[in-house]
Amino acid sequence: MTRPETSPSVRLQLGVCDYPEHVPEDRWSAYAQQQRQLGLTYVRIAEFAWGRMEPRSGEYDWAWLDRAVEAYHAAGMRVVLCTPTATPPAWLVRFHPEILPYDAQGRVREFGSRRHYDFASPVYREHSRRITRVMAERYGQHPAVAGWQTDNEFGCHATSRSFGGASAAVFPGWLQQKYGTLEALNEAWGNVFWSMEYTGWDEIRPPHLTVTEPNPSHVLDYARFSSEMIRQFQAEQVAILRELSPGRFITHNFMIFESGFDHYEVARGLDFVTWDNYPTGMLEYFAPPGIREDVKTRYARTGHPDLIAFNHDLYRNLLEGRGALGREGADSPNGFWVMEQQCGQVNWAPYNPLPADGAVQLWTAQAWAHGADVVSYFRWRAATMAQEVMHSGLLRHDETPDRGFAEVQALDLGSFPVGNVPARVALVHDYESLWAYDAQPHNAAATYWQQTVTYYSALRSLGVDVDVISASADLTGYVLVVAPAITLVTAEMASRWTAAAQGGAFLVCGPRTAFRTPGGATWTDGQFGPLSTLVGARLLQYDSLRPGVTQDISGGHTAHTWAESYRLQGAQATHTYQGGPLTGQAAVIRHGNVTVIGASSESLIQDVLRGALQEAQVVTADLPEGVRLSRRAGHTLVQNWTAEPVPWQGRVLPPTSFEVMHDQ
Repeated sequence: MTRPETSPSVRLQLGVCDYPEHVPEDRWSAYAQQQRQLGLTYVRIAEFAWGRMEPRSGEYDWAWLDRAVEAYHAAGMRVVLCTPTATPPAWLVRFHPEILPYDAQGRVREFGSRRHYDFASPVYREHSRRITRVMAERYGQHPAVAGWQTDNEFGCHATSRSFGGASAAVFPGWLQQKYGTLEALNEAWGNVFWSMEYTGWDEIRPPHLTVTEPNPSHVLDYARFSSEMIRQFQAEQVAILRELSPGRFITHNFMIFESGFDHYEVARGLDFVTWDNYPTGMLEYFAPPGIREDVKTRYARTGHPDLIAFNHDLYRNLLEGRGALGREGADSPNGFWVMEQQCGQVNWAPYNPLPADGAVQLWTAQAWAHGADVVSYFRWRAATMAQEVMHSGLLRHDETPDRGFAEVQALDLGSFPVGNVPARVALVHDYESLWAYDAQPHNAAATYWQQTVTYYSALRSLGVDVDVISASADLTGYVLVVAPAITLVTAEMASRWTAAAQGGAFLVCGPRTAFRTPGGATWTDGQFGPLSTLVGARLLQYDSLRPGVTQDISGGHTAHTWAESYRLQGAQATHTYQGGPLTGQAAVIRHGNVTVIGASSESLIQDVLRGALQEAQVVTADLPEGVRLSRRAGHTLVQNWTAEPVPWQGRVLPPTSFEVMHDQ
């Protein structure tokens, strides 16, 4: 959606994550000065330093952190200070073992790494508020402190949900507040099925370790409950920081394709959003299932551009109603950072290749083009101890500049003006649909992320800028709205989509759209429920295709994984299935401005989206493999993500390269 431009004099800024507690103190001033000389503005510190701040209960040691902050201040660096609650110290865990989380197998997750706490624990929440308050009292008005990061990477290492302990104790009360009576809960969950009805709130446990799959409505509500615990946990910290550190920004560093909580809800109250971008690790570890091995090999040293771009476009729009604009007067005028940007090889994926020459610059440029105002590299010096010794930094273990350092040093920041990302196309994303979809995928290869990213990648391959928005976001101003996998639809959502289509916007939906009610059941009158009039059809059949089984579609397309057909009630079939049990049935339907694609077929999806874009008068470009376009502030970033030179529009794009072009 087109938004007002910010001043063209504002340029991309850079930062770094640093750990003064990991190195001798005689390095602190030298590092800070070297960071400033490199052109860095921000330094993030202290997210894992609780044990150094409070080595024993109630015994604080601030002297070292005071000196570290002063060292950065003296060098002209702006400090992003973190609440250290991602790593409760050993003494706290031993005094209060009840704060520990439980995994999905019912086992306590112990001390010895990080994120070892239960968001629902009242004891831990008290200590979280306490350490946040004492930090904010000491540093909240320090002139070097530009802002705060809460905690670190909510959900990392599958920690968004605890399946015992405090969460198990709090969950029944949350349900009682939501449903009021057990009769209402039993009805909403369909507990008459398999004799699952409850007669007391204390009978309800987290949905795990059941003999076969747990009730999907139970799973959905537990996901909602766990997400709400994270929202409350962060909101408590934010309130304290607002009170004691006015004028400083507050953010959180979200993660790659994290599924465990509703990011839109958790982000409320932040000034802007940041996320942690590790392109090569993402490709190996976080990429949605279905990405072929040859694709992973092709992009092993750069990461796949569309996986990275999706996260940029998601986090740029996470704070609804603000998009890429930010709080007036905040440090980040447009409101989106990369807090941790990979600058060499990582250590945590199954395979951890050295990035290609030019990759660090390419990642930085891509982040800018998708709306980032600050890119902060992880980390300054490679760790010389513990779990991350194989992870690179801007400096090597021996303090010599690594390859990423040279690439950052060579960046021309004047090429990256801050401003508007002019997306006219929206892709709708919804965490509750994610939870409902993945609870019963009906096909081992089918996931919410896979389906969503397939549509996103098709749009990017056509050279189109995209806003990834929530299912409750305002659709005004978008000419095309794409909803790849919104399986859980409310009446309010249906009303908004209808208004957008009636207002002239084109709507394209994917398989399993509106299959479920908000409670997780199916609509009793069939798929589409409140969207039925808008769509002009009902579900007829769905077919889960095992590997090696395909379904032909008119127009020369072939489906894999999933194929569903429709009973027409005003819509028209634009594509039909050919052969097999669905032969002759509708594979793609259109009703006015609304199109539904019922099959998993990359070529079909791209063709339908190309047609919709052309009707919406959005200029497209069939880009070569690995070439991408992104636009910001009156400039276009042309990118080649491959290891080979690529001919494009009369010139040759060098391998792993980018070019910033001023739009005429």
